[in-house]
Amino acid sequence: MSKKKLYIETYGCQMNVVDSEVVVAILQKQDYDLTEDMAEADLVLVNTCSIRDNAEQKVFQRIKEFGRQKKKNENLVVGVIGCMAERLKEKLLEEDRWVDLVVGPDAYRELPGLLEEVESGQKGINTLLSLEETYADLSPVRLDQNHVSAFVAIMRGCDNFCSYCVVPFTRGRERSRDPYTIENEVRELFEKGYREVTLLGQNVNSYKWKTEESEVTVTFEALLERIANITPELRVRFATSHPKDISDGLLQTMAKFPNLCRSIHLPVQSGSTAVLKRMKRGYTREDYMNRVEAIRKYLPEATISTDIIAGFCGETEEEHKETLSLMKWTGFDFAYMFKYSERPDTLAAKKYKDDVPGDVKSKRLNEIISLQGALSLDSKKRDIGKTFEVLVEGTSKKSQKDLFGRTSQNKVVVFPGNGYGPGDYLEVKVNRCTSATLVGEAIRK
Repeated sequence: MSKKKLYIETYGCQMNVVDSEVVVAILQKQDYDLTEDMAEADLVLVNTCSIRDNAEQKVFQRIKEFGRQKKKNENLVVGVIGCMAERLKEKLLEEDRWVDLVVGPDAYRELPGLLEEVESGQKGINTLLSLEETYADLSPVRLDQNHVSAFVAIMRGCDNFCSYCVVPFTRGRERSRDPYTIENEVRELFEKGYREVTLLGQNVNSYKWKTEESEVTVTFEALLERIANITPELRVRFATSHPKDISDGLLQTMAKFPNLCRSIHLPVQSGSTAVLKRMKRGYTREDYMNRVEAIRKYLPEATISTDIIAGFCGETEEEHKETLSLMKWTGFDFAYMFKYSERPDTLAAKKYKDDVPGDVKSKRLNEIISLQGALSLDSKKRDIGKTFEVLVEGTSKKSQKDLFGRTSQNKVVVFPGNGYGPGDYLEVKVNRCTSATLVGEAIRK
């Protein structure tokens, strides 16, 4: 019998990428082959994000496209998985006639049985959240294109309950994964040729593993050290850090190992202590600045990237200016920047009025984006004339003669190929830059 075809689209965070890889692994055991052509698929899955309203609207538009495909193939099964499935299960099943399957982030093991229900003419649904599920025993099917860098989930869920965020409700409570399974997965990736891993968690700093049988607690610092010791030829990154949990001990551990990359993603969200309190972030402006100073002390060559929300509930012009001033003070190398999007059932939606007008949100966001563009350009300019070790990831989009890779600081560098290829480590001298990219030349292997 010929195998069935699976087509999958992934939206949202890096954790969703890992989840899609887990789903493919589960379905391959059920005789599904992955396809990049939706027209030949027997099963179409969209792995979804609920962090902002526009992310959900994109998915609804894609479901309509899947519906058009279903008109051509009445046996096509359409499924929505991930955070949006968890948050909008009733709406997806009751209002969208094209959706056959709705599966939350903790129920992917149930996919085979749910597909049998769909084949029998029923809707398949499981959105139960778990206090234990980490998929630690599954070997994800890597969907990356370069086979150089990979994501490894070390924990799931979140206990922070920031007032604007749906993650604790869509992904459940925080639980860490057995460190031995993490080590084994990373070691296997290196043996397969991968040269960089990114350890993922909604709040990686709070990783903690302890069994009833063991008296030793494995902290995130200890896990990092174990992964770094696998081989110095493997770069290790992690995301995302929480400012209230990034300790001096963690920074000292990073400083000990050159293969622990010199880049830290440290979401600030706002530069105003009053706004941070409404956001329930658990730190003040001064606390954040203290952590930045600690990074500069222990890892002076490290870059710092961040997340920023413009126009949160009640944000005044003065509070917005506090964000701009903190950006200038920190000198962020990169930032993800968004307008506040109210999410139903969050504390902010229940407690605060979304009272910053849309045009004001847009104005403030544009100011943030403009400032960050200047900061990013300044960051790149400081690298001109310097030489960095670069891990080659692939061919430049603009020229097949050029390669691109990243520095330990997570900056993209483009340079002439000269016979090198993905997975190679090169010394590259930076000659010029744009606000997004460094441009240089390899000086030795």
